[in-house]
Amino acid sequence: MSDLITVQGVVLSAMPVGEYDRRIVLLTRERGKIAAFAKGARRLNSPFMAAASPFVFGNFTLYEGRNSYNLNHAEIRHHFAELAKNQPGIYYGYYFLELCDYFGREGSDEKELMNLLYVAVRALMNPKISLRLVRCIFEFRLMSIEGWMPRIYECISCGKQLEEGDRLFFSMSEHGILCGECGPLPVDAFRISFAAAAVLQYIAGTPMQKLFGFTVKDDLLHELENIIYEYTAKNTDRKFRSLQILEAME
Repeated sequence: MSDLITVQGVVLSAMPVGEYDRRIVLLTRERGKIAAFAKGARRLNSPFMAAASPFVFGNFTLYEGRNSYNLNHAEIRHHFAELAKNQPGIYYGYYFLELCDYFGREGSDEKELMNLLYVAVRALMNPKISLRLVRCIFEFRLMSIEGWMPRIYECISCGKQLEEGDRLFFSMSEHGILCGECGPLPVDAFRISFAAAAVLQYIAGTPMQKLFGFTVKDDLLHELENIIYEYTAKNTDRKFRSLQILEAME
C-alpha cells in the first residue's frame, strides 16, 4: 500500500461501481478536485456508507493505487442529511455541487470554493432567506472566486466610480457596468439600478461568514436574477441536470 494522505474536503458526487463500491469526487483543500473509490461503501455495514455521499464535509484518508485514489478512512465533520427533506432546497444544493465540480481543478487549493459551498448549503436550510437569493449569491461569488467577476465598481468605459443617481447599464458582452454618459452603448446593454450594483459589490467583497446575512425585496431580487443567472450561463458551457430539474419545478 502506498503512503496514506489525509485531505480536507467535501463529496461532490457519488456513483455506484460494481456490486458494492462507489466512486466519489472530492473537492479538497490540498489537492483540488480528485476522484476516489470507496470499496464496499454500498454494503449495509460499511464504515464508508455515510461518508461516501454528496454534501459530506470532513477529513478523508486516502491511499493511491495503481490508477486511482482509494478511501481508507473518513472523519465526517458535517453531512447535512436534513437537506434531503428540503424541497426544492435539495436541488439547489445539487446544482451548487455541480457548479463546484465544473470549476474545481486538480492540484489547486480549493479552500475558498469549499468555504463558499459550506456557507451556501447552510443558507439553504435557513427559512429566513429566499432560496432564489441564495442561488444569486452563490453564483456571483463563485464567478468572483474563479476570476469571472464583471467590473462592478466603476464604468468599464471611462472608469468613473459608480454613484447613486447615475444612469447605469450592464453589458454581458463587455463584462460589466457602463455609465449613461458613455456611448454608444453595446447592443446588449440594459439598465441596472444602483441598488443592484451595490448588492453585486457586497456579494463580491464581503467576508464569507457574512455573505448570506441579508435579504432584498422581490423587485430587486428579480433584477439580480436577470443579471446573475444570465451571466453565469454565458460563462459556463454545460447544461446542469439539477438546474434543469429546478427550472421544471418552477
